[in-house]
Amino acid sequence: MAQDVSPNKTTATNRRRSRAKFTEDQLKILVNAFNQKPYPGYATKKRLASEINTEESRIQIWFQNRRARHRFQKRSEPEEDLKSSQDEDHPEEKIRSREDRRCRTSYTSSQLHTLIEAFMKNPYPGIDSREQLAKEIGVPESRVQIWFQNRRSRFHVQRKREPDEALEQRQDQGQDP
Repeated sequence: MAQDVSPNKTTATNRRRSRAKFTEDQLKILVNAFNQKPYPGYATKKRLASEINTEESRIQIWFQNRRARHRFQKRSEPEEDLKSSQDEDHPEEKIRSREDRRCRTSYTSSQLHTLIEAFMKNPYPGIDSREQLAKEIGVPESRVQIWFQNRRSRFHVQRKREPDEALEQRQDQGQDP
């Protein structure tokens, strides 16, 4: 029996994470935190996640979306946008100290082997695949998601460089392109 594999259908391995729904009380806490500091550190995001009973990665996404929406709304007011852009040569809130940052994730060779193998099979895994991989290698799903984003970026950069390198090699050997 043939399987329908049309590109418009989403398979279970490429399923997106369901949208986070926050209660009014949770939103009040998040909005208040955003108004105080739109670029919170890792410790603040962890505290907020604990306070409203959700994952830190959901808090991070909420802040990213809120900042994007906040910038978009400001663009509709050109005079205020011009004034605020002049004041933002070195916005203090964007400067993050090392303590605020999440520690860099180090992967063992076996974890990397598993991630690379999965990437070669599917460079755009869905939430189910990422959660399974995370469980398999013992890291949070959010780290697996970031690893795939970084790997795809690196992959695209390398593919762009390949034609340039081939051209340079031919020029070095005295051949015309």
